[in-house]
Amino acid sequence: MIHYLFSFIALLDRGWRRSGCFLYKPEMDRTCCPSYTIRLKASDFVPSKEQQRVSKRMQRFLDGILSVRKSDGSIDAPNSSNFSYILAPNETTSIAAKEFLAGNLEGSNKAEQYTHYLSEEIGNAVRACIECGEFPSDVQLPKPSVKQVVQGKRKLLVEGSEDLLYSSNISFQIAAALRRANNDVQCLKSSEHSKQELSKSTESTPKFIAEKLASYLNHLSETCGLLVRACNGHINLYSTTKEAYSDVLKESPTGSGGKKSCLKKCSGRPQGKRQRFEIRLNRSSFDPEEYALYRRYQIKVHNDTPDHVSESSYKRFLVDTPLIYVPYTGDSTVPPCGFGSFHQQYIINGRLVAVGVIDILPKCLSSKYLFWDPDLAFLSLGKYSALQEIGWVRETEVHCPSLQYYYLGYYIDSCRKMRYKAAYRPSELLCPLRYQWVPFNIAKPLLDTKPYVVLSDFDSLQNEESAAANSFEDHMELQHDDSFQEQDELNDISVDEDEEMSELDSEDSDDGSDPETSSPTAAAIDDGGVSNIAIGLKEARLRYKDLQQAFGPTERRYLETQLHRYVRAVGPELSQRMVYSLG
Repeated sequence: MIHYLFSFIALLDRGWRRSGCFLYKPEMDRTCCPSYTIRLKASDFVPSKEQQRVSKRMQRFLDGILSVRKSDGSIDAPNSSNFSYILAPNETTSIAAKEFLAGNLEGSNKAEQYTHYLSEEIGNAVRACIECGEFPSDVQLPKPSVKQVVQGKRKLLVEGSEDLLYSSNISFQIAAALRRANNDVQCLKSSEHSKQELSKSTESTPKFIAEKLASYLNHLSETCGLLVRACNGHINLYSTTKEAYSDVLKESPTGSGGKKSCLKKCSGRPQGKRQRFEIRLNRSSFDPEEYALYRRYQIKVHNDTPDHVSESSYKRFLVDTPLIYVPYTGDSTVPPCGFGSFHQQYIINGRLVAVGVIDILPKCLSSKYLFWDPDLAFLSLGKYSALQEIGWVRETEVHCPSLQYYYLGYYIDSCRKMRYKAAYRPSELLCPLRYQWVPFNIAKPLLDTKPYVVLSDFDSLQNEESAAANSFEDHMELQHDDSFQEQDELNDISVDEDEEMSELDSEDSDDGSDPETSSPTAAAIDDGGVSNIAIGLKEARLRYKDLQQAFGPTERRYLETQLHRYVRAVGPELSQRMVYSLG
């Protein structure tokens, strides 16, 4: 059975992907959005600062420092959409806020540091929108700033707004940044898919963005006595009471007037309880609780209609699997969980909040899909689960040395929602023609120029140039002092390099020839090498050579054409080990 799983890995390494019991592979040179298989060697993984922040945020949440707020202050009913997240009083986002809490700041510096604190709160709201997918993650957005509204300008505003204290125009800056990014990408990408996708992310007006950010700032009403409203694209902060209004503006030379500030009031809040967190790894099977979470996720995050999220479609997509379960054998060839398809459940306080659908194979963990509680979007559960899966591979490799890689599925450079996969470094992309793995840092500049690239051509070229450079250095170390001899050696090297380049140019010529079909193996196949392919007929399995006489000339010619395509798709080796089913 393990040999069967190795065959499945071989398909992954030729660009195939699983969806339920079906295997599919895009026609890379024909599709508008080529999909490159991406993987990572877990032992080489180095987390970025953003990924470290995701882990720390989750840990703060579990420790009760980063809290999820509902009307009753609990997480026991995540079906509500009224969740927001707050920083507990002892874990503010800046030293300035802590000093303000203690009342240690004086005069104008106190007001300046407080506006800095509010700016950081809006910055947290921007990051939450990015994690929810409402803002693109690969566009650099400006840093929010909050300004205090002076008394004179306050009178010029709408009647009844005399309690307006602070305002921010960050929504206008974000809208401008998104428009610029849209224009830049439209100049580089001509595919209709890219344009349609970008238009969705850049249709947001300053008014819409302000309303979205304001929804993440409702906690300031309790913690700071400030009411947040979106007004024509501006984010305005009002005092909820006259006392709050006077406390915020009160300044004294000694700084004692700040001890009744809104942050001071926060310090009396009790610290949250530690959340109970566990990760369970179950074999793939239908679970009503998982399906209910999947349904909510698809409707709220991907805007699917309820009719399209049926139980049967869920089973076909994420429960059914062609993989045979291989149990633990007690040695280092199989991990304790065994091999097969699994659902990894993330549970907080007994409630299911995320499910990762994965395949655990002799060589890798292949991530298929993840769905999570939309009310906990600020926890970045997608990124957190990927870090957990990478960590699992690293730990398991100690006991099962063959299991080294983490497969993230397809990377589509023209799709913004797929680009996050490249953040797990150092990753590799699969060449769509020669099925060689190419470092992402080599592939990315090429994909920026055109969507379909034979990546191995450029990887080989870079290796040849590196080898030539090393050869040149070796010759320089051994050369004599004679300048004429030195010149001769340099000429010899350049001739060798030219010959190597000529060989490369002839190999990569655009004459339409396919290296696969021109190779000896492919030639052998065209001459009748399909005779040993196993053909499945109902419950029988026979070699094609034993069935040839059962077909007429026309049927035989058609079937052999299909078998040749089949061999090119799965590879000569796999074609001899798999069954080509005719029904």
